[in-house]
Amino acid sequence: MRDMDILTVTHPVGQYNVYVGEGLLGRLRELAGVDGRIALITDSNVGPLYAQAIPDAACVITMPAGEQNKTLATVNGMYEQLLAAGMDRGGVVVALGGGVVGDVAGFVAATYMRGINFAQCPTSLLAMVDASVGGKTGVDLPQGKNLVGAFKQPTAVIADIATLQTLPSEELSAGMAEVIKHGLIGDVDLFKRLEIGDSLASFQSLVTRAIRVKQLVVQEDPFEHGRRAALNLGHTFGHAIEQVSQYRIRHGEAVAMGLVAAANLSARLGYCSPDLQGRIEAALEYANLPVRIPADLPPQAQYRAMFSDKKKAAGKLRFILLRDVGDVFVADDVPETAVLETLAAVRNTP
Repeated sequence: MRDMDILTVTHPVGQYNVYVGEGLLGRLRELAGVDGRIALITDSNVGPLYAQAIPDAACVITMPAGEQNKTLATVNGMYEQLLAAGMDRGGVVVALGGGVVGDVAGFVAATYMRGINFAQCPTSLLAMVDASVGGKTGVDLPQGKNLVGAFKQPTAVIADIATLQTLPSEELSAGMAEVIKHGLIGDVDLFKRLEIGDSLASFQSLVTRAIRVKQLVVQEDPFEHGRRAALNLGHTFGHAIEQVSQYRIRHGEAVAMGLVAAANLSARLGYCSPDLQGRIEAALEYANLPVRIPADLPPQAQYRAMFSDKKKAAGKLRFILLRDVGDVFVADDVPETAVLETLAAVRNTP
């Protein structure tokens, strides 16, 4: 078995380690330096599989699985369970699950008793390479995704890649969208390998390589005032697709479609070669991800949904666009006509 990889993420008030390897869940207290009582937050899919790996939790809170449950009502129920269990500020919230669990548990940890310690144990590829690193937490409102949230840095991230063995294939593919995104943002060699169907020798290598891209970005810009916005590549389109589909489309699948749309829009505006869209589509198709937006999602409805996106500034939509692999930038002066033309161009024909 390969030794675990350790990446250290620094932030304005400290640092934490990201551990990537097999068989790590049982070492939670050791790796995360946890001394106090543990409140384990998981969901109805992951809990039955892995909650027993953390046997000394003072309480186990299980939320229904799915983005539709990432709400303030869910959070309120968790506060009540934490109080009933007698959790105080000396305890630690541990998130065991995918990106939804991590976002919700992190927000609970950031706000319960004005903040208690928090550790991430991501069990999906998407959560390992993206959602668990960087300190973003939050919940959705009916008007859009992640509109209520806080920055809450974990004390540790423990990515036990053994949990990927039970991940459904479609969820594994969804996570690959974020890996491909990270290659496009900051690892040219990784992207070149993915576009020819080479997903590296092991999941551990893949996860560590993708996390390293995010590590460097969030250290440079921990509160998303500049460079960190690049991590939203594909997400202005993706979040709108999710919202208009009423979340029947997985986040990773929506991001995949969003990456294609971002490349199309970038070429349409003259920023990159039209060939880049085809290269991105090749990488996505190798990962069994969609490259066209479903025909039943009207472009106008998607465009309207973008205006509830928290990434807009001064009332203007902000798009992350590409000049080339490894060269992304923020644009906030994109004409509505160009966006609608792109949405039509990358839509499945009815």
